[in-house]
Amino acid sequence: MGSQKKRPVRLTTQDREELVRVTTTGVRGASMIMRARVLLALDTSVGEVDSKEVIATRLGVSGETLRLVAKRFTETGGDVSATITRKKRDLPPVPSPVTGEVEARLIAMACSQPPPGHARWSLRLLEKHVALVEDIPDLDHSTIGRILKKRNCALT
Repeated sequence: MGSQKKRPVRLTTQDREELVRVTTTGVRGASMIMRARVLLALDTSVGEVDSKEVIATRLGVSGETLRLVAKRFTETGGDVSATITRKKRDLPPVPSPVTGEVEARLIAMACSQPPPGHARWSLRLLEKHVALVEDIPDLDHSTIGRILKKRNCALT
């Protein structure tokens, strides 16, 4: 098998015991248990390992899953717990356009007098006026409503 030659999984007895404990006891996520079973099946320290197709069929996963778990094991330097747990994301995929300064300016606008011809501010009216201000990013009326609700500001 190609990936076993490129990325061999060699577990210590302590790591094997931990993985067996993860798969047999306690309440854990299904993906964590699946990755632990994959590591146990790919372990070359106990002897010869079956082919990738046989292991994938036995565990009910794809060959790509086997490859990714073995790759993650080598990337983490053989750390079993880092391999089976979920990888945390560093940053959100898109940074929020709403900063503290934007919130403050929006709240100040909502607390000011409404434009002539209007009795009070509405979310859609605030949306139109936010679009006219150049240093505030364009915000949707639902985003404006969430910001005002978070800060307990009522449009009256």
